[in-house]
Amino acid sequence: MKFSANKLKASFGYAWSGISNAFRSEQNLRIHCSISIVAIAAAAVLDFSVWRYCVLFLVIASVLSLELMNTAIENAVDLTTDDIHPLAKKAKDAAAGAVLVFSLFAVIIGILLFFQPAVEMIKQWNAGR
Repeated sequence: MKFSANKLKASFGYAWSGISNAFRSEQNLRIHCSISIVAIAAAAVLDFSVWRYCVLFLVIASVLSLELMNTAIENAVDLTTDDIHPLAKKAKDAAAGAVLVFSLFAVIIGILLFFQPAVEMIKQWNAGR
């Protein structure tokens, strides 16, 4: 198989198109992106260590990726049927459930990541008063 820069460029274009289309059409993806920006800003204020940033970015990437997969599954199911079919509902609900499960664990991971640095910052702020 021969390397083709044009094919590689096109594949990145298709991926970007998928992300931007999902961002425009999916409210939950926009919500996840907004929360991600807030979390990254808070991590900067709290002067996160490199390993905390690594975990934070891994969790953010996972949530956003799952939301994109959920969108893909919902679109594929919608493409196959116009009827409200019980199996279509199961597939769409399961995909949404996967995002919910990981998002709940992301909140727990966020609490674990942010709690100690936040407490330390509050202690320093109170000590300076």
